[in-house]
Amino acid sequence: MCSNYEPVTSQDRLLAHFGAKADSDPPQVEAWPLSKAPFIKLAEDGSGNRVCETGQFGLLPRFATELAYGRKTYNARSETVAEKQSFRHAWAAGQRCIVPAERIYEPCHETDPPVRWAIQMPGGAPMGIAGIYRRWKGPNGQELYSFAMLTVNADGHPVMQRFHRKEDEKRMVIILDEKDYADWLSCSVEEAPKYFRRWEGQLDAYAKPLPPRGPKAEKGDLPRAKPATPEGDLFAG
Repeated sequence: MCSNYEPVTSQDRLLAHFGAKADSDPPQVEAWPLSKAPFIKLAEDGSGNRVCETGQFGLLPRFATELAYGRKTYNARSETVAEKQSFRHAWAAGQRCIVPAERIYEPCHETDPPVRWAIQMPGGAPMGIAGIYRRWKGPNGQELYSFAMLTVNADGHPVMQRFHRKEDEKRMVIILDEKDYADWLSCSVEEAPKYFRRWEGQLDAYAKPLPPRGPKAEKGDLPRAKPATPEGDLFAG
């Protein structure tokens, strides 16, 4: 699973590696659930062209009444994405996307306390993570895109088995081969599960602790958002 990553935001890198670019180069900041970040989807005009949109990290189903619902839906288990209430409509509609990431972050519990590690492709190439998306309209008329990353079991994976607590199931996001981007976006819903597989190529991993927290907030200051863990029958991680 992944609740923290560094999006690809450079127009040049988005175009070179994903065939689409954003309208501008936003600041390259880390993304957490409820953050806004780019994702790649097919254009809605039927041309087959790719477009880069900005959406909330944390998918908002039709019945969600607030943005905070996305704290529970930033990852979707590939085994149950077609069944879970939060994800099944986006999946059935073929609303698949690619989430461009420079690197993802996971907690390594080989030390006490655990330390955040960065995982990335060799040579610093960006990774394209399989995702689903949908357009959401809130009770107040607000409209926006939202998306979730798809995950698979990672038990025994040489890199990803090192992360999260010993007693937890090991999960990892689905990293797509660049040659499969076009097919992932355009293939039928029935064909898409062929990409539900873990990445067996090389991954580089290294410790990259979170920066120290700032001074303790004064009364009335906004609290720092805490990463959320998806749970319950509606959600998946």
